[in-house]
Amino acid sequence: MNKADLISAVAAESGLSKADAKKAVEGVVSAVSNALKSGDKVSLVGFGTFSVVEKAERMGINPATKESITIKAKKAIKFKAGAELSEEIQ
Repeated sequence: MNKADLISAVAAESGLSKADAKKAVEGVVSAVSNALKSGDKVSLVGFGTFSVVEKAERMGINPATKESITIKAKKAIKFKAGAELSEEIQ
């Protein structure tokens, strides 16, 4: 599902127009992005939790040359599915 499909699904589920659904989806994405940028967790009960984790610097291997390289430390986004979502998928 891409963004356009999600907007159509939100419009169908909520009874909103596609224009209003687009504003709602973009608003949610923006709010989640801004919260993660500031280091906050975003918990949606029944769905899951988005958080930012620190990845430490580590050693890796360049597959083309088999040479050892250092992979820099970075921040990554982690998603942990909620219990209800996990049960629905099973």
